Amino acid sequence: MHRLLLALGLFLLTASSIAAAQAGPPASRLADLQVGVGYSGADSDYVVDHIRGIAFYASLDVTNHWGGEVDFHQLNDPQPSKVYERTYEIGPRYVLHYGRFHPYGKVLYGRGVFNFPQNVGNLAYNMFVGGAGVDINVLRRVNVRADYEYQKWLSGPGLTNGLSPQVVTIGVAYHFPAGRAHGIR
Repeated sequence: MHRLLLALGLFLLTASSIAAAQAGPPASRLADLQVGVGYSGADSDYVVDHIRGIAFYASLDVTNHWGGEVDFHQLNDPQPSKVYERTYEIGPRYVLHYGRFHPYGKVLYGRGVFNFPQNVGNLAYNMFVGGAGVDINVLRRVNVRADYEYQKWLSGPGLTNGLSPQVVTIGVAYHFPAGRAHGIR
Protein backbone atom coordinates (compact mmCIF):
# COMPACT_ATOMS: atom_id res chain seq x y z
CA MET A 1 0.00 0.00 0.00
CA HIS A 2 2.91 2.36 0.76
CA ARG A 3 4.32 1.77 -2.73
CA LEU A 4 0.92 2.61 -4.25
CA LEU A 5 0.72 5.88 -2.28
CA LEU A 6 4.29 6.77 -3.29
CA ALA A 7 3.53 6.01 -6.95
CA LEU A 8 0.39 8.19 -6.90
CA GLY A 9 2.32 11.01 -5.22
CA LEU A 10 5.02 10.89 -7.87
CA PHE A 11 2.35 10.78 -10.59
CA LEU A 12 0.62 13.86 -9.17
CA LEU A 13 3.92 15.78 -8.92
CA THR A 14 4.85 14.84 -12.49
CA ALA A 15 1.38 15.56 -13.85
CA SER A 16 1.35 19.06 -12.35
CA SER A 17 4.49 20.00 -14.30
CA ILE A 18 2.95 18.59 -17.49
CA ALA A 19 -0.22 20.61 -16.85
CA ALA A 20 1.79 23.83 -16.63
CA ALA A 21 3.26 23.10 -20.08
CA GLN A 22 -0.15 23.05 -21.79
CA ALA A 23 -1.51 25.88 -23.91
CA GLY A 24 -3.06 28.74 -21.99
CA PRO A 25 -1.82 31.27 -19.49
CA PRO A 26 1.55 30.14 -18.11
CA ALA A 27 1.33 28.51 -14.69
CA SER A 28 -2.31 29.52 -14.30
CA ARG A 29 -3.25 26.19 -12.72
CA LEU A 30 -1.33 24.53 -9.91
CA ALA A 31 -3.90 22.07 -8.56
CA ASP A 32 -7.55 21.95 -7.56
CA LEU A 33 -8.12 20.33 -4.15
CA GLN A 34 -11.24 19.44 -2.21
CA VAL A 35 -11.56 17.62 1.11
CA GLY A 36 -14.90 16.29 2.26
CA VAL A 37 -16.98 14.13 4.55
CA GLY A 38 -20.11 12.18 3.73
CA TYR A 39 -22.80 9.74 4.77
CA SER A 40 -22.64 6.37 2.99
CA GLY A 41 -25.03 3.49 2.60
CA ALA A 42 -24.22 0.15 1.01
CA ASP A 43 -25.69 -3.11 -0.13
CA SER A 44 -23.03 -5.30 1.44
CA ASP A 45 -23.89 -8.58 -0.27
CA TYR A 46 -22.86 -10.31 3.02
CA VAL A 47 -25.57 -9.23 5.48
CA VAL A 48 -29.31 -8.93 4.77
CA ASP A 49 -29.66 -5.35 5.99
CA HIS A 50 -28.04 -2.35 4.35
CA ILE A 51 -24.97 -1.10 6.14
CA ARG A 52 -24.26 2.56 6.61
CA GLY A 53 -21.70 4.90 8.02
CA ILE A 54 -19.28 7.69 7.28
CA ALA A 55 -16.93 8.51 4.43
CA PHE A 56 -13.98 10.85 4.04
CA TYR A 57 -12.62 11.82 0.64
CA ALA A 58 -10.15 14.11 -1.06
CA SER A 59 -9.57 14.84 -4.72
CA LEU A 60 -6.66 16.65 -6.29
CA ASP A 61 -7.11 17.63 -9.95
CA VAL A 62 -3.81 18.53 -11.58
CA THR A 63 -5.19 19.36 -15.04
CA ASN A 64 -8.59 20.58 -16.14
CA HIS A 65 -9.82 16.98 -16.45
CA TRP A 66 -7.38 14.59 -14.72
CA GLY A 67 -6.60 14.10 -11.07
CA GLY A 68 -6.53 11.64 -8.24
CA GLU A 69 -8.86 10.66 -5.43
CA VAL A 70 -8.48 9.10 -1.99
CA ASP A 71 -11.55 7.60 -0.24
CA PHE A 72 -12.21 6.06 3.18
CA HIS A 73 -15.47 4.36 4.24
CA GLN A 74 -16.51 2.93 7.62
CA LEU A 75 -19.81 1.07 7.16
CA ASN A 76 -21.47 -0.81 10.02
CA ASP A 77 -24.32 -3.30 10.19
CA PRO A 78 -27.09 -1.77 12.35
CA GLN A 79 -27.82 -5.21 13.82
CA PRO A 80 -25.87 -6.49 16.83
CA SER A 81 -23.81 -8.78 14.55
CA LYS A 82 -20.76 -6.43 14.76
CA VAL A 83 -20.19 -6.78 10.98
CA TYR A 84 -18.43 -3.82 9.40
CA GLU A 85 -16.66 -2.99 6.15
CA ARG A 86 -13.82 -0.47 6.26
CA THR A 87 -12.18 0.58 2.99
CA TYR A 88 -9.11 2.59 1.97
CA GLU A 89 -9.05 3.50 -1.75
CA ILE A 90 -6.83 5.54 -4.08
CA GLY A 91 -6.64 6.11 -7.83
CA PRO A 92 -7.16 8.38 -10.82
CA ARG A 93 -10.31 10.29 -11.74
CA TYR A 94 -11.53 12.09 -14.85
CA VAL A 95 -13.78 15.14 -14.40
CA LEU A 96 -15.81 17.35 -16.75
CA HIS A 97 -17.04 20.89 -16.04
CA TYR A 98 -20.51 22.27 -16.86
CA GLY A 99 -20.98 25.49 -14.93
CA ARG A 100 -21.63 24.51 -11.30
CA PHE A 101 -21.78 20.78 -12.12
CA HIS A 102 -18.64 18.62 -12.24
CA PRO A 103 -19.42 14.99 -13.15
CA TYR A 104 -16.55 12.51 -12.81
CA GLY A 105 -15.57 8.89 -13.18
CA LYS A 106 -12.95 7.09 -11.13
CA VAL A 107 -11.05 3.80 -10.96
CA LEU A 108 -9.57 3.02 -7.57
CA TYR A 109 -7.54 0.31 -5.88
CA GLY A 110 -7.49 -0.35 -2.18
CA ARG A 111 -7.86 -2.54 0.87
CA GLY A 112 -11.05 -3.55 2.55
CA VAL A 113 -11.20 -4.74 6.15
CA PHE A 114 -14.14 -7.03 6.91
CA ASN A 115 -15.17 -7.72 10.51
CA PHE A 116 -16.97 -11.05 10.73
CA PRO A 117 -20.14 -11.56 12.84
CA GLN A 118 -20.03 -11.69 16.63
CA ASN A 119 -16.42 -10.42 16.83
CA VAL A 120 -14.97 -13.61 15.32
CA GLY A 121 -12.24 -11.39 13.90
CA ASN A 122 -11.42 -9.31 10.86
CA LEU A 123 -9.36 -9.80 7.73
CA ALA A 124 -8.13 -7.42 5.02
CA TYR A 125 -8.66 -8.01 1.30
CA ASN A 126 -7.46 -6.28 -1.87
CA MET A 127 -10.18 -4.57 -3.86
CA PHE A 128 -10.88 -2.75 -7.12
CA VAL A 129 -13.44 0.04 -7.41
CA GLY A 130 -15.24 1.67 -10.31
CA GLY A 131 -17.33 4.72 -9.62
CA ALA A 132 -18.96 7.90 -10.83
CA GLY A 133 -20.56 10.94 -9.34
CA VAL A 134 -21.02 14.66 -9.48
CA ASP A 135 -19.67 17.57 -7.43
CA ILE A 136 -21.95 20.60 -7.36
CA ASN A 137 -20.71 24.06 -6.36
CA VAL A 138 -23.29 25.38 -3.88
CA LEU A 139 -21.12 28.16 -2.44
CA ARG A 140 -17.85 29.65 -3.64
CA ARG A 141 -15.75 27.16 -1.68
CA VAL A 142 -18.31 24.46 -0.81
CA ASN A 143 -19.22 21.49 -2.99
CA VAL A 144 -21.95 18.91 -2.46
CA ARG A 145 -21.24 15.41 -3.80
CA ALA A 146 -23.35 12.47 -4.91
CA ASP A 147 -21.13 9.42 -5.49
CA TYR A 148 -21.66 5.77 -6.52
CA GLU A 149 -19.09 2.98 -6.23
CA TYR A 150 -19.10 -0.65 -7.29
CA GLN A 151 -16.48 -2.43 -5.21
CA LYS A 152 -15.00 -5.83 -6.03
CA TRP A 153 -13.26 -7.38 -3.04
CA LEU A 154 -10.99 -10.26 -4.02
CA SER A 155 -11.59 -13.66 -2.46
CA GLY A 156 -9.59 -14.94 0.47
CA PRO A 157 -9.98 -16.79 3.77
CA GLY A 158 -13.50 -16.28 5.07
CA LEU A 159 -14.75 -14.75 1.81
CA THR A 160 -14.32 -17.52 -0.76
CA ASN A 161 -16.24 -15.53 -3.40
CA GLY A 162 -15.07 -12.10 -2.27
CA LEU A 163 -17.60 -9.28 -1.88
CA SER A 164 -19.28 -6.96 -4.36
CA PRO A 165 -20.76 -4.10 -2.34
CA GLN A 166 -22.40 -1.11 -4.01
CA VAL A 167 -21.87 2.11 -2.06
CA VAL A 168 -23.70 5.44 -2.36
CA THR A 169 -22.31 8.54 -0.64
CA ILE A 170 -23.76 12.01 -0.16
CA GLY A 171 -21.14 14.46 1.05
CA VAL A 172 -19.99 18.02 1.45
CA ALA A 173 -16.48 19.28 0.76
CA TYR A 174 -14.40 22.38 1.24
CA HIS A 175 -12.93 23.38 -2.12
CA PHE A 176 -9.46 24.92 -2.44
CA PRO A 177 -9.54 26.27 -6.02
CA ALA A 178 -6.52 26.22 -8.29
CA GLY A 179 -4.38 29.33 -8.07
CA ARG A 180 -1.58 31.06 -9.84
CA ALA A 181 2.07 30.21 -9.27
CA HIS A 182 4.05 32.51 -6.97
CA GLY A 183 5.78 35.33 -8.81
CA ILE A 184 3.36 35.19 -11.81
CA ARG A 185 1.13 38.24 -12.24
